[in-house]
Amino acid sequence: MSSMNESPISKPKVVILLTPDMRAKLIPASAEKRLAEVANVRAPQEGELTADNLPGLVDGAVAAITGWGTPPLDEGLLAHPTSLKLVAHAAGSVRHLVPFAAIEEGRLRVTHAAIHIGEAVSEFVMAQVLAFLRHPAELADGMRRNEPWFDLRSRLLGRLLGEQTVGLLGAGYIGRMMMRLFRAFNARVLVYDPYLTVPQAREMDVELCDLDDLLRRSDIVSLHVPSLPETRHLIGTDQLALIKDGALFINTARGAIVDEQALIAELRKGRFTAVLDVYEKEPLPHDSPLRTLPNAILAPHAAGHSHETYLRQGATAVDEVCRMLTGERYRYEVTKEALATMA
Repeated sequence: MSSMNESPISKPKVVILLTPDMRAKLIPASAEKRLAEVANVRAPQEGELTADNLPGLVDGAVAAITGWGTPPLDEGLLAHPTSLKLVAHAAGSVRHLVPFAAIEEGRLRVTHAAIHIGEAVSEFVMAQVLAFLRHPAELADGMRRNEPWFDLRSRLLGRLLGEQTVGLLGAGYIGRMMMRLFRAFNARVLVYDPYLTVPQAREMDVELCDLDDLLRRSDIVSLHVPSLPETRHLIGTDQLALIKDGALFINTARGAIVDEQALIAELRKGRFTAVLDVYEKEPLPHDSPLRTLPNAILAPHAAGHSHETYLRQGATAVDEVCRMLTGERYRYEVTKEALATMA
């Protein structure tokens, strides 16, 4: 039995740099309980999570869990001697969260939960594709209006996904999820990605091709490339003109990848349908012509968001911190090799 004079074994400090509301949304109670068993967990109170308060919040912490709304952990903060070894981001992009130099120089390890956002995005894309091909909402409307049975079925005769050619721009983690899902339906999959090799494409059972060829041949086009200077307006007037009549064009990546004014002009021709979850300016302005186009199916940057997705993001961030504390290998580390093509 220990004596009363013995101090308990101190646990390493871990700080959750989330607002109370976001903490409740992202961190499952079971995950936070697990973390409390191995760490001294601290979190800001309402209104306390500000850039000015960051130095005090991270002082003495070996790890920080971050997410939407966390102020940037900039060089001004990291330049001072700090015990911080890991930032476990309970969201996707870390481009505006930490200086890439800190990762490249090995001063800070960073993980993220983008994989779970990708899971939600891939489900959203598949839902939109299947709705486009099989018209469930329109069929239900026709039934409510008592449209003649056989007329309704003939008017909205669907198409099989397995007979379509799908063009995917980008072979990152979301692009590869999409490859597996579309190939599960036996759709033919074309891929444009300058970093993907022919042997890699062959292994994934997809066809590597250039951008113009993909746009010409695809019945469904889905964008999954990061927003980088070299991908800004990757899809412009010339590229949009190549898209097939009757095709489905989907952007759940970033708005800047598409020249929005060129897309509006092309959609006004009524040649194809666009599903848009992202825009050059967000929130989408109330007077945007996109809101009035019948062949533009719009969503408020919602593809990567779901109740379960949030909880998976937080649980993964907690798991990465626990891995650090037990000396295990991280599952979703942001490596310096990945920075150049990271969203």
